[in-house]
Amino acid sequence: MNRGAFLQTIASRHEAWDMAIVGGGATGAGVAVDAASRGCSVVLLEQSDFGKGTSSRSTKLIHGGVRYLKQGNVALVAEALKERAILFQNAPHLMRNLEFIVPNYEWWEAPLYGAGLKMYDLLAAGHGFGPSKMLSRDEVLQRVPALEPKGLRGGVAYHDGQFDDSRLLINLLQTAAEHGAAILNYSRVTGFLKDAAGRIAGLAFRNGESGREYSIGARCVINATGPFCDQVRRLDDETAAPLIAPSQGAHIVLPKEFLPGDSAILVPHTADGRVMFAIPWHGHVVAGTTDTPVSEVALEPRATENEVNLILQTTGRYLARMPALADILSVFAGIRPLIKGKSTATSALRRDHAIRVSPSGLVTVAGGKWTTYRKMAEDAVDCALELACLPHRGCRTHQLPVHGFQRPQQSGPFANYGSDAEPIAALIREQPGLARPLHESLPVCGAQIVWAVRHEMAATLEDVLARRTRALFLNARAALAIAPAVARLMAIALDRDEKWEHLQLAAFQEVAAGFLPPATRAENL
Repeated sequence: MNRGAFLQTIASRHEAWDMAIVGGGATGAGVAVDAASRGCSVVLLEQSDFGKGTSSRSTKLIHGGVRYLKQGNVALVAEALKERAILFQNAPHLMRNLEFIVPNYEWWEAPLYGAGLKMYDLLAAGHGFGPSKMLSRDEVLQRVPALEPKGLRGGVAYHDGQFDDSRLLINLLQTAAEHGAAILNYSRVTGFLKDAAGRIAGLAFRNGESGREYSIGARCVINATGPFCDQVRRLDDETAAPLIAPSQGAHIVLPKEFLPGDSAILVPHTADGRVMFAIPWHGHVVAGTTDTPVSEVALEPRATENEVNLILQTTGRYLARMPALADILSVFAGIRPLIKGKSTATSALRRDHAIRVSPSGLVTVAGGKWTTYRKMAEDAVDCALELACLPHRGCRTHQLPVHGFQRPQQSGPFANYGSDAEPIAALIREQPGLARPLHESLPVCGAQIVWAVRHEMAATLEDVLARRTRALFLNARAALAIAPAVARLMAIALDRDEKWEHLQLAAFQEVAAGFLPPATRAENL
């Protein structure tokens, strides 16, 4: 993907696009893939970087949602399990079958959770990754030796999917581009163009790099901006009532020794009514999440001290060694765009998606979760085709390989890149120095930096360290340590000067501060 080429394509086009998509997260990327693969002309605009918000800040799971069974939302679980299987089929290079252990410390937990997980197996309807299984105390400790042994009676094992959210997002955007979509990050939509009847006929956006304004025509505009969807809806109609109830979910990242082995832990009930996960991921442990209603939607949300303490306390009750604030390597938070409902507790709101069409014809798709991104996109494109009176071609994404598709899954440091691993290896053969790890605590080398700039539209230091690689999410202090070296590599690849490097470092330090534990942010910068 080349940002300059995309901008030139958009600026030089005179005819209206079939679909203009606002938002470059999971939903927007999914809509772009679906629409472009059906033969529509597609342009996608993202105000910041792809996945800057919610889509890079998930719990890293592709799952049906065990806890939604408790809410009685069987249809959502069944749909999500079906979508889980489709994604494993279409992007095997990014998906992993992960075993979860639900430890039992009370006599009633085994029959209750065992029955619930058998229902989960049944809803998978042939798309399961392995049946759930009752485990003895010894079997649980064999799989998860870091668990607190005192009072442990046994447990239940079940299977779900794990992935790297930012890597999947970039691969989806590459897939859309391969089907003809034009894609731009750092392009904020500033307003809509309307015809004499008040119907949306296009939009205006500002290029974040040059500050230049552009206007484009579109037969249909799809608002796929997640937590920001109400802001975009108010660009169309300033009186639009809120559609979403935003909720913040926080996570902490710990060293691998807190959860050695390959199994994850599910804590089925926490103080705020959610489940809690502890998951092995990229040689580290991700623990979370919280469910905190928020009144303001920030582009760079920060976990609060209360959220971090809640996660520490909950995980500490189930681990033999209780993690402390000093053990945390990184902290991240994301905003869920939950559809408003009757309940005031966001933990009780359903995770279904919704599609709304405004009187002017703006299509908004909101809610849902990463697992159901493809179905959300299919429903949104079906709606848009009918609204814009475009030829209705059937959805192709049920069996559409995602960029990077590779089976069987490869091993090694570039496994997540799938078929792009070989070109990255070729880059190293040309410049052997790019193979050197940038930090002993991070799985990142120079070749990934150069690749991100040349082929994945990374424009800033944060783009590379937070989303093209996962350095900032894995270890904030280590990411800060390698930032100068990464800025130098990027400056060479982008032909930037030393002033640009200093500005990038200053901007990255400000963002990285939010990934440090709240009580230590000031003293670590």
